[in-house]
Amino acid sequence: GYIVSRPLVEAVNCAIALERPLLVKGEPGTGKTLLAHHIAEGLGLPMESWHIKSTSKAMEGLYVYDTLQRLNDARFGEGNVGDIRSYIKLGPVGRVFSAPKRQLLLIDEVDKADLEFPNDILRELDEMRFTVMETGDEVVAKERPLVIITSNNEKELPDAFLRRCVFHFIEFPEPDMMRKIVEVHHPNVDTTLLDQVLIKFYWLRGQPDLRKKPSTSELIDWIAALRRSGVSKEKLENHIPFLGSLLKNEQDTAALADFAERGGGMPANW
Repeated sequence: GYIVSRPLVEAVNCAIALERPLLVKGEPGTGKTLLAHHIAEGLGLPMESWHIKSTSKAMEGLYVYDTLQRLNDARFGEGNVGDIRSYIKLGPVGRVFSAPKRQLLLIDEVDKADLEFPNDILRELDEMRFTVMETGDEVVAKERPLVIITSNNEKELPDAFLRRCVFHFIEFPEPDMMRKIVEVHHPNVDTTLLDQVLIKFYWLRGQPDLRKKPSTSELIDWIAALRRSGVSKEKLENHIPFLGSLLKNEQDTAALADFAERGGGMPANW
């Protein structure tokens, strides 16, 4: 259910053997997050996901001390405010470390956070332990989890962080590989329609004026729209229906329209 290249398989196996985080980079829509789900399924490991946002802080992945709830309980006489531990909530990293059995931890889109974020979780991921400062309790992983970290390559990551990871960059699939990926999601797709779809898709990706090139996931959605509407191969030869499934901003649709006005044509055949 997930098509991978041989270098990616080797990178996953290397990370497992070395017990180091696997850092997977690539443009959005190339299946980085989905890879973690399939690794967890293949190894039979429970999975915990930490989806990083621009406001994410490293401490949130370890634990959160709910001071506001404790204050409210103190004011209204609810809860055991003397028990600080009851106000400590473990984050994704903390839950994985405290799990009785080995788990997979996905740290998704690490490059969305600020520049210091990777360094702030460096020691904890390296030593697989941390201390809850409010109680002095130490959380230590009983079994070293498998850590998958994804990045859309939007910003550079610190060298110290990179040194501790096994790295793999997912290249955008060539047409032959893309055909296999599509057939996983659309197993009964008409081969002649698929030929024409891939021609148009890679032609679009080759247009130099596009700010955001369509991704694999957008191709899968586009094919679903084409199949449900019954678009024929002949109609697809000189037209790109449901363009909004592929291009996601007005600048790109305008650039494509401008190209057509200048007499630029679409390929009918490879």
